[in-house]
Amino acid sequence: MLKYLPQSLTAVIDIGCGDGTFARSVKDITRAEVWGIEYKDEEAQKAANILDTVFSGPCENFIDDLPENYFDVIYFNDVLEHLLDPYSLLNKVKSKLKPNGVVISSIPNIRYHSALMKLIFAKDWKYQRAGVMDQTHLRFFTKKSIRRMYEEAGFVIEVHEGINKSKSIRPYLFNVLFLFTHMDIRYPQFATVAHPEINTV
Repeated sequence: MLKYLPQSLTAVIDIGCGDGTFARSVKDITRAEVWGIEYKDEEAQKAANILDTVFSGPCENFIDDLPENYFDVIYFNDVLEHLLDPYSLLNKVKSKLKPNGVVISSIPNIRYHSALMKLIFAKDWKYQRAGVMDQTHLRFFTKKSIRRMYEEAGFVIEVHEGINKSKSIRPYLFNVLFLFTHMDIRYPQFATVAHPEINTV
């Protein structure tokens, strides 16, 4: 997810920062001021030793308290799918971005071949400890529904692409039946970069 960082920035917030490992990489690369929000207090305490400002608890509790027009980047790395209402949250964070600021997210793809095959052929919807079917996921997305979520929240998509492509041959075999029109099933996640649309009214 580091490759999506803008070239010039001074303030970043990593929502769902964990112990701060990823955010520290952002800080090392950019020398920017980096904030974090982390649900798990133990992880947040570790992040607090690395980042400039860290909040511990549900991210929804802190969004209103963040400074307006402050951040160049707001990261959501595998976070939005864990929230009860990611749609409203995306709408809220727009005001926290600078005029040229962006939201960058990675979101699991429920059409990933391993999850899709189990649903279609095994007729099963089985949660797991990690991955696309993580038992803590509250929302499920496809490439199309991720784009729609952003657009309905008032964002313009800059980048929207699959990441961590599967090395399995199964997605290709499946696609033979559908003339290779379902290649999105190769990706367990989609990365998105988006900026708020400009209101000209």
